[in-house]
Amino acid sequence: MLPGMKLPLPLFAIALASIPSSPGAAERDEVFAGTIQTLFPKLVETRRHLHANPELSNEEEKTAAYVADRLTELGLEVRTGVAGHGIVALLKGTEEGPCVAVRADMDALPVTQLRSLPYRSRNPGVMHACGHDVHTAVALGLAELLSRHRDDVRGTVKFLFQPAEEGMPVSYDKDWGAKLMVAEGAMDNPRPEAVFALHCRPTISRAGSLDEKTEFLKAGQVAYAIGPDSANSDTFEITIRGTMAHGSAPQRGVDAVVVAAEAVTALQTIRSRRTNTRQPLVLSIGVIEGGQRHNIIADSVRLAGTVRTCDAAFRDTVVEMMKQILGGVTAAHGATYELDYRKGYPSVINDAALVKRTLPAFQRLLGEENVIEMTPGMGGEDFSFFAQVSPGFYFRLGVANEERGITGEIHTPAFDVDEECLKTGVAVMAAAVCDYLDKDK
Repeated sequence: MLPGMKLPLPLFAIALASIPSSPGAAERDEVFAGTIQTLFPKLVETRRHLHANPELSNEEEKTAAYVADRLTELGLEVRTGVAGHGIVALLKGTEEGPCVAVRADMDALPVTQLRSLPYRSRNPGVMHACGHDVHTAVALGLAELLSRHRDDVRGTVKFLFQPAEEGMPVSYDKDWGAKLMVAEGAMDNPRPEAVFALHCRPTISRAGSLDEKTEFLKAGQVAYAIGPDSANSDTFEITIRGTMAHGSAPQRGVDAVVVAAEAVTALQTIRSRRTNTRQPLVLSIGVIEGGQRHNIIADSVRLAGTVRTCDAAFRDTVVEMMKQILGGVTAAHGATYELDYRKGYPSVINDAALVKRTLPAFQRLLGEENVIEMTPGMGGEDFSFFAQVSPGFYFRLGVANEERGITGEIHTPAFDVDEECLKTGVAVMAAAVCDYLDKDK
């Protein structure tokens, strides 16, 4: 059993006996567990170092240098400067075999930390509020674990340490993060047959839940979805143009504020009246700006928002419906509009065959009750660009601990993790990787 887990030994034994495994997988798990326990103080030290020294998207210079030094010390083949501060590293086993990839993102958020901790961020206004410090620490721990047990690696493990996951590009002529890593050959030479990633998560909704009821995902648990896991994450800006006039004589102008208000309401009917009720869609307006003075009819109003979808074809349909509605509303009032729609991260699609192949490894380690199918969310995640090249599996790593008050959500100043999750992360990722490499054994 994985050290630090609460799972009773008899239950673990029952789960182990009932789940198909590759030959010797259980024995390998036990050996790895012993090494992970030995590495645990170093895992904690690594995570706390990263947490105390966060860097924003495309500014991960010191983080990347730290990661590259660690990987070089382990004897991996290391390529730096990929997509800015990204790193690609290869760990080759003692036997020939396929290649699999593991991705860890490294950037932090512009958030001011709330909790007073010994490893509190030393960079004012910047915080690892999304757990990327954990992701990087787990991947470094995995690299050290497998470098100590190369005889258990039948093939090659490619490590993708990614910059700029949090910062979606704001212009059409610039790419970064996962998309730029792919463009610069991170998934080539060799191309992995599968790519894995994990993400910290303190809460989830179980699959089939219709009331949005959430529960804590604790250290020692993981969650997953099959198929769509996140949404196509797009942004848009709309400019409504009218005609300025004095507020005492509105009939002499075209009031862009009134037109914009009607447009906001009309755009919501895309979700409520024009979309199949089973089709996931979010259309939110987050910004309304316009007007110059209380007694002047505004000649322009800017709206900004986001659209989240899961289906690529439907994504394009939404854009066409937005144009149709905006054209009709503005024409009815004698106004005009401009729509700047920017496609961001595609939806993460977890490959069904890869998920089903990997779940036995998770269940073998944690017990079936600690491997939870969840309701997919509508957030954005650029792991999707890697998963478009090779079959991907992106899952959640539980980090909550109610007894210790570790329950803050990601992207908030109160976020923290139960560091026992580091053991779980290394263990399940090692099992996923090695089970896949052993698939033809």
